[in-house]
Amino acid sequence: MTDSGATGGSSSDEASGRAPGRRRTRVVVAAALTLVLVLLVGVAVGRLSSPNPVTPGTESVEAGFSRDMQVHHEQAVRMAMIVRDRTDDPATRSMAYDMALTQSQQAGQMFAWLELWGVSQAPAEPTMTWMTRPTLDGSYGDHEHTPSGGTEGSPTPAAHQPGGRMPGLATDDQMAALQEASGVEAERRFLTLMIAHHRGGVEMADAVLARSENRQVRVFATGMLQSQESEIDAMEDMLAERE
Repeated sequence: MTDSGATGGSSSDEASGRAPGRRRTRVVVAAALTLVLVLLVGVAVGRLSSPNPVTPGTESVEAGFSRDMQVHHEQAVRMAMIVRDRTDDPATRSMAYDMALTQSQQAGQMFAWLELWGVSQAPAEPTMTWMTRPTLDGSYGDHEHTPSGGTEGSPTPAAHQPGGRMPGLATDDQMAALQEASGVEAERRFLTLMIAHHRGGVEMADAVLARSENRQVRVFATGMLQSQESEIDAMEDMLAERE
């Protein structure tokens, strides 16, 4: 471990902490620029060639998914940036960096949708309300969750309640423990939390696919589901190597 993995510290540690700080700044700036670019492109393309005659409203499944998934992604970015400064392992650092960039970009895309649809970025109803609504076939879905964390169908109303915690979100205590860890311990904590986080993201993507006919949202959710399931497999292998 290098000094960049240290937490807290005295004034003698301040110089060694500058490099991680600069790395974090570069990633945040890159994510912000990506968000702006995606917003501009999304609005332009949407206005010129949107095939969907129906624009999602502020209480639509699509708007609820976009707001909640932005919050979900933002925590994943924070976790990725924390572990990137807490380990020297190249594989973990590379994965964390890729996740931070990818999920920042996806959050920007969802931000752009809400702007394009003319609905507020602020929640119009309690979180997870959209996941309690009927599926496209008129049911709520009654299949069990798969071992990988995805679903064969969609959650039942009992699985999620309006205002409930989003699936896979880490608690404040878990985030604090990750922040305090270093080295292999930080890697284990990160992988454990991110596997659960991705499983929650898969569940949310599966739920919107069961409830939305919006082409942009369906393409996005399908791609996200596939990529996160693949990353879950990779992280499970990495975690097993550290047990």
